[in-house]
Amino acid sequence: MLPLDSELRRALAERIRYYNELGIYDFYRRESQLSESPTCPRISQSEQREEMTPRRSAVAVSIPPDADESGFNTSSARLEYGTNDPAQALRIIREDLGDCTRCVLHKQGRKQIVFGVGNPRAELMFIGEAPGADEDQQGEPFVGRAGQLLNNMIKAMGLRREDVYIANIIKCRPPGNRTPEREECETCSPFLMRQIAAIKPKVIVALGAVAAKTLLAINAPMSDLRGRWYEFKPAGTRSNDPSWSSARLAVTYHPAFLLRDPRQKKEAWKDLQMVMKDLGLTAPAKTPE
Repeated sequence: MLPLDSELRRALAERIRYYNELGIYDFYRRESQLSESPTCPRISQSEQREEMTPRRSAVAVSIPPDADESGFNTSSARLEYGTNDPAQALRIIREDLGDCTRCVLHKQGRKQIVFGVGNPRAELMFIGEAPGADEDQQGEPFVGRAGQLLNNMIKAMGLRREDVYIANIIKCRPPGNRTPEREECETCSPFLMRQIAAIKPKVIVALGAVAAKTLLAINAPMSDLRGRWYEFKPAGTRSNDPSWSSARLAVTYHPAFLLRDPRQKKEAWKDLQMVMKDLGLTAPAKTPE
């Protein structure tokens, strides 16, 4: 093993301390070189809010013996991994999240934590970027104009909003609806991964560049990310269901982008039709308005 300089040792110690605070204690070597845990990518001006080889599972988790200073309730975590009820598992995750003060967003005007909403047994999960003003006010993801369009997209697939599960990469509104910072994504990511593992969806749809690049850990344009399937394994989690270990992930445009550029709705509809085919859904073939 090559010797580590003092600066790198400090950086590694800080990263290990960060994961320990989230209840992650065991780390295993991967079979092949992989990118680091999901973080928010840098989005160029042209890509901002318009919108990776698929990432594999990152770290294995063992449940530590006691609750730690971060507020990670390890006794609840035991229940989470010991239950087959996804609704109960989601309640446990929400309790562990608490009135989160783990990143700076809680000090920057946040009104509410926007955890997620929908069917805890959903086969289809949508993941966006971050809450906006309406979501921050109501405490539910996708309730503004972009949310109305997402509802129409879901309806066009032959489903209802309550049939799917909807969440975001981060759970607090960034000031001015700016793109989430890397640290904010790193802080929220373990909770989102646990949500995915609890719900065990068959398909995840990443809405927009930030969600896609964060989940897949790939820095590529939307044109390269769309129109194909990825295998997604939530990092740092384990499922209580031996029949589920990963979801299929597809990428499409964020509804907010479609409101700004309605010409791309037909392309988004192609993405949704790909998802419908995979899930065996049939619905009137009409591009969502």
